[in-house]
Amino acid sequence: MLPPDHPPVAASGTGVLLVNLGTPDAPTPAAVRRYLAEFLSDPRVVEIPPVIWRAILHGVILRTRPAKSAHAYAQVWTDKGSPLAAVTAAQAEGLQVRLGEGVQVDWAMRYGNPSIPAKLEAMKAAGCDRILIAPLYPQYSGATTASVMDALGDALRAMRWQPAIRTLPPYHDDPAYIAALEEDIAAQMAGLDFEPEVLLLSFHGMPERTLHLGDPYHCHCRKTARLLGERLVQRLPGLRVETSFQSRFGRAKWLEPATESVLENEAKAGTRRLAIAAPGFSADCVETLEELAIRGREVFESAGGERYTTLACLNDRAPGMAMMETLVRRELTGWWP
Repeated sequence: MLPPDHPPVAASGTGVLLVNLGTPDAPTPAAVRRYLAEFLSDPRVVEIPPVIWRAILHGVILRTRPAKSAHAYAQVWTDKGSPLAAVTAAQAEGLQVRLGEGVQVDWAMRYGNPSIPAKLEAMKAAGCDRILIAPLYPQYSGATTASVMDALGDALRAMRWQPAIRTLPPYHDDPAYIAALEEDIAAQMAGLDFEPEVLLLSFHGMPERTLHLGDPYHCHCRKTARLLGERLVQRLPGLRVETSFQSRFGRAKWLEPATESVLENEAKAGTRRLAIAAPGFSADCVETLEELAIRGREVFESAGGERYTTLACLNDRAPGMAMMETLVRRELTGWWP
C-alpha cells in the first residue's frame, strides 16, 4: 500500500502510436518553410554533406520552394487541416474503436505536429508503459522508417522513465496488406464510369544511389507491385498494371521510370483510359491529391489521354482498417490478448 504522501501512479497500460511523415500547420509559405526546414534538415532524407547542403537549403530552397509548395497544399487543404493529418487522425480513431478500451491509440508526425516526443510523453503520462510504434510506411526506407526510429531514440533519450517499446515492421508483402489493396482498388475500379486500360502503381521516388547503398525500398516497392498486380489481373482480365516512381527532387538520378514520363509516354503510345493508385501511401496527401490527381491528369491529357482517375489510398476505409487491426494485434501479442 502506498504511503499517503506518495505521488499518483498511473495504472499500467498498453499504447499504439501511429506515425506518418508530416505536414505543415497551414497552407502558407511561412508554415511550409518551417516544415521544410525540419524535413530537409534530416540527414536521413538528404544524404549530402551537411556543410554543402546547409548552404543550398537556406540559400536557395527555403527561399523559393515554400511558396510553390504552399500553393499545392492550398489546393487540397480541408476544414480539418491537411489531408494527411485528417486521415491519420481518423485512422487512429478507427483503430481505437476496433481494439477497444484495453489499448490507447494515438498518432504523431515525424516532422511537424503533433510530434513523436510530445505524443510519447503524453502516452507515458497516461499510464502506457508498453507502446507499439507503428510507422505507416509499408515499404522500408532509411528516409522514412529509419528516420522515425531516430526520432524515437531521441525522444527516449530525454526520458528518465522510459516505456517498453515495440516497432511495427515494414509490411510491403504481408498478405493482409496485399489483400486490402486488392479489395479496395478493385472496388474503386468497379465504381468508375469507364474501364481503364492501364493501372499505374506510383510509389514515392528516392535517389537511385540509395538502392546501391543497400536501401531495400526499391525492392519492397517492386514486390508490392508484383504481388498486387498478379491478383488484380486475375480479377480484371485485360488490365495492364505498370509501376513508376513520383516526386523527383533535385538533379541526382532517381528511381525510374518516373511517373510523369510514364503518363506522357502511355498517352502518346495510344492509351486513352488510365487509372493511377499510390499503394505506398497509407493516407491521401499532397503527393496524391495534388501531384497525381491534378498535375498527373494535366500531363496525361495534354499528351493525348482522354479518361484519367486517381484512386484513393486505403485511408480509413474498411479494408485498410481491417489490415491495420490485423498487423497491430499481431505485434501486440504477449502484451495484450
